[in-house]
Amino acid sequence: MDKKLITGLILAGGRGSRMGNVDKGLQPFRGKPMAQHAIERLLPQVGSVMVNANRNLERWLELAAPVWADETPGFAGPLAGLEAGLRHCVTPWLLAVPCDSPFLPPDLAERLGAAVEQADADLAFAVTREPGMRPQPHPVFCLVKTSRLPVLSRYLAEGGRRMDGWYADLKAVEVLFEDADAFRNINTLDELQVLDASLPPTLANVVSCLSGYDPDALPVRDAQRIIREFVQPVRAVEQVALRAALGRVLARDVISPIDVPAHDNSAMDGFALRGSDLRGDAPVTLRVIGTTYAGNASGLVPAAGECVRIMTGGVMPEGCDSVVPQEFVTQEGDTITLPAGVIRAGDNRRFAGEDLKAGSPALKAGRVVRPPDLGMLASLGIPEVAVQRRLRVAFFSTGDELRSVGEPLGEGCVYDSNRYTIYGMLQRLGVDVIDMGVVRDDPQALEEALRSACENADAIITSGGVSVGAADYTKQIMAKLGDVTFWKIGMRPGRPLAFGRIQSNGRSAFLFGLPGNPVAVMVSFYFFAREALLRLNGADAPLPLLRARSSGAIRKKLGRTEYQRGILAPGADGHPEVRITGSQGSGILRSMSEANCMVVLHDEQGNVAAGDMVDVLVFEGLM
Repeated sequence: MDKKLITGLILAGGRGSRMGNVDKGLQPFRGKPMAQHAIERLLPQVGSVMVNANRNLERWLELAAPVWADETPGFAGPLAGLEAGLRHCVTPWLLAVPCDSPFLPPDLAERLGAAVEQADADLAFAVTREPGMRPQPHPVFCLVKTSRLPVLSRYLAEGGRRMDGWYADLKAVEVLFEDADAFRNINTLDELQVLDASLPPTLANVVSCLSGYDPDALPVRDAQRIIREFVQPVRAVEQVALRAALGRVLARDVISPIDVPAHDNSAMDGFALRGSDLRGDAPVTLRVIGTTYAGNASGLVPAAGECVRIMTGGVMPEGCDSVVPQEFVTQEGDTITLPAGVIRAGDNRRFAGEDLKAGSPALKAGRVVRPPDLGMLASLGIPEVAVQRRLRVAFFSTGDELRSVGEPLGEGCVYDSNRYTIYGMLQRLGVDVIDMGVVRDDPQALEEALRSACENADAIITSGGVSVGAADYTKQIMAKLGDVTFWKIGMRPGRPLAFGRIQSNGRSAFLFGLPGNPVAVMVSFYFFAREALLRLNGADAPLPLLRARSSGAIRKKLGRTEYQRGILAPGADGHPEVRITGSQGSGILRSMSEANCMVVLHDEQGNVAAGDMVDVLVFEGLM
């Protein structure tokens, strides 16, 4: 059965009382909501996926859309959810699975579909059999004709509630599956914890792996490692049209459905011939029997001593294995002559599947889709791809001295530049941003802001309030709300940094507390927050460092990492050369605006002499 004829339905309705105040399918399991596992297993098997849920609808919409609530009142069980799905299903078939079954079979739709087609049935459901036991039906895992909605509605109206109770009025078939564990559902928090062998790590566990850990003198490399190991990707997936995939992160490998090229073809304009006709010691004269163009196989079959005029991309005629470029031959009427040794047998022929074989990965999961990737996907005839949901990042600045642009600037006040630079850096990552403005130095205001951000975003970025100061309440509130650590990192600029994960009302978000100085904010973002946000979104895109020659001497203190703003340009000999922009104070934002790169001087590096090679991070494409 064609999967486009099937809509998948995740049954998540009900009272949601078995696991506390959070719906069962939204409970975290192996780094993502439990239902997300079911969605990811179901999505490749069907044309689209929707959800039946009666609570927390916004959170369900994050995982899949649309979301439909029961239309039969009183929480009538999974049958009410199935009825809601059938009412809104636009395909001939609906495949239902429960939200608490993260291991469902990858061939569920295929096997149920084959069964209903073979038996001309209304419905098929899964059955398993343990050795020595009676068959165990799994009626919630069912494929049903959408047109049978009236039968189900009548059964519910008469008070029926058993999932398989309405089968009596249908032609239903059972399908035996060997793997009983594939239909296992998770009903309690204890069971969830036992099964979840990969619960997200705690900061304490990650930090314990570092020898000599000192939060008041932490090397840059160690801080980056802790963040990398603690951050867990958000795994919500959505299907988008090809053009909408630009800049998004692929959620799954894209498998080529065809060979590229589809046929052996010519690599250039010329004449297709048999390699056996070539001579290494004398010219060869061949008769031209016709022409073949790209996209139009000619059907010509040249014999020995014959050839075919062929255009670039033209399908190689049967028996031909070589192409001689047209500029290498002389032509008179319907014959050509090519000099001895001008080509060898097999030259200028592209083989079917030479670029990409059918069934091989065209693009890997975790890749950020670029313009050439769109072209490759289009060449494969792929109209849409599965991508990670856009990451949501909330950010705000802290401080009573800050004023937003457009407000009058009082004595002792400054305009808030950090929110604008953070906004710009986030835009480059393609995330959805939530600008929460300036939060005053007040414990209650800070806690409210952090809770609101946590409940509406996947990650939070703050600027200011993480250093030692009488009015810096941010550290206290962060520690109160979650698993957060505070570091003094061996770097310049940007020594203070807070990192961790906070919770509020059943939601959690990763937190990056950046320093308040404008340049320190940007340096901390690029070398700590950026990679973590990309990892959260399922991508792996470390910053590439280039090597360049320093045009002058640079003072550098051993034992800490320093980031100097620089200008990169070709030197007199054409090789890249970098010079710093002058004063490197962490509050001088103009130095970042003038720079086109950053010179990265590592812990073990001392003073730099003119002519020494240094690492450089180029801003182009980053800012």
